[in-house]
Amino acid sequence: MTSFAPDFRAADVLPSPNHGARADDCRPDIILLHYTGMTSEQAALKLLSSEESQVSSHYFVHEDGRVVQMVPEALRAWHAGKSFWCGETDINSRSIGIEIANGGHPAGLPDFPDAQIAAVIELCRDCGQRYGIAPERVLAHSDVAPVRKVDPGEKFPWGKLAEAGIGHWVEPVAVSGGRFFQRGDQGQPVEALQSMLSFYGYNIDITGEYSEQTEGVVAAFQRHFRPALVDGIADSSTIQTLHALLTSLPRFD
Repeated sequence: MTSFAPDFRAADVLPSPNHGARADDCRPDIILLHYTGMTSEQAALKLLSSEESQVSSHYFVHEDGRVVQMVPEALRAWHAGKSFWCGETDINSRSIGIEIANGGHPAGLPDFPDAQIAAVIELCRDCGQRYGIAPERVLAHSDVAPVRKVDPGEKFPWGKLAEAGIGHWVEPVAVSGGRFFQRGDQGQPVEALQSMLSFYGYNIDITGEYSEQTEGVVAAFQRHFRPALVDGIADSSTIQTLHALLTSLPRFD
């Protein structure tokens, strides 16, 4: 791809060859956040701009806050992989992908610098306003691909984004013990939990059995919305936080 004018005015441009047309002329209605999970920013940029890698994102945010655009927003970048949200499976066609330079779990979950998060907030705000993206559709890669993906990880500061008006968030209920559900449990309460997670948008089978899939989806939910303890066990804190999020959704009214 030759160079192009950036959609986000503050971005530099580094074109990636890895892109295609959005299916059915989709407009973006999801912002999907990732971490790079690589040892250096240079290695991540090389991967995202290499034709052999077959991966890309619309944006890359450096640790110092510099933003690079790699694929025009009008095109479909290849960042979500096999994914699902609210019944949709081609998340690449309906999302803007943002890669955030961070070593992630392989590097022991380093903190995200303040300058980087400030840039992510500005970028998300700009994209969200231009496309009218709902707060609850600012998502983690781990939300749309539970088990398979864990980025941007439990140390990503979703609460700080929410303070700036980005994303859907409630203050997580503190971990306090009490009744919980875990792998192998069965019954109507498990079915109710699965139904709530499905209503929020997660890909989960409503079977009444606390399966490996359910455990993985619960862990993904915790990673985003109740990061103090990510164990895939649906304790009282997890269920209460999920309920608070659901009741604050516009479509739940």
